[in-house]
Amino acid sequence: MTRFVVVPQWQGSPSARAMLLRDGAEAIAGDLPRSATVVLDVPLEAGDAQGTGIHRLSAVRRTSALTDDALSMSSERAVVIGGDCSVTVAAAARWAADDMAVVWIDAHADLNDPAGSPSGSSAGMALRALLGGVPDLLGTAAVAPERVVLVGARERDDAEEAYLAASGIRHLTESALADPAALADAVAATGAARVYVHLDLDVLDPSEFRGSAWGIPFGIPVADLVAALRTLRERTPIVGATVAGFAPASPAAAGDDLGAILRLVGAVA
Repeated sequence: MTRFVVVPQWQGSPSARAMLLRDGAEAIAGDLPRSATVVLDVPLEAGDAQGTGIHRLSAVRRTSALTDDALSMSSERAVVIGGDCSVTVAAAARWAADDMAVVWIDAHADLNDPAGSPSGSSAGMALRALLGGVPDLLGTAAVAPERVVLVGARERDDAEEAYLAASGIRHLTESALADPAALADAVAATGAARVYVHLDLDVLDPSEFRGSAWGIPFGIPVADLVAALRTLRERTPIVGATVAGFAPASPAAAGDDLGAILRLVGAVA
């Protein structure tokens, strides 16, 4: 059985539409099985940096603790519904082990650290935190770079480019997923026996999906991503997943995108 943990956090996002992430998470929750879904009471206040270079860190830390507590209630697989991308930090760390890979499907690499981040947002540091590079978000590394597959990160900062080039992280472009086996093959090449999947909806092509906090052209078609995730699930157990970044402009606009989102949730659940 799959559980759904809805985490309507907005504080980690640098987007001007950040507050709409709450609405997006709640819209998705409305279409999930009620008996298997819990919605966390995420604080509304912005929080503060607590003397670090991470904006709104106090609120992000509080939500991270709430997420970890919710996931600790059962060993069953869980799909976390964000919210911004930093909700994945606590979730993926919960299942961390030497045999686990992380697939990071995102229009952004999320590999900044506090010293080099242009936005100071925890969402832009989330993958770097899982790699052990942001102690204020996660005290120890949850995954090694050679166990990470980055997918569709078409907007990267210079510092992220340098880190990515030196790290050993595998990177698949958007066009690579035209082959539905490409993602499963990349995960198999890491040698991992199981995988955590992070999906930021901004990776999708905005001509098909309008509800992202970031509309970045030339993304992945929904059908290609669904096929890739299903093939991955057939070959490697998915221990958990995050679907984040839904920021619909209005309730009516949310309805336009929910069909695609539920197909993607189904592919990982």
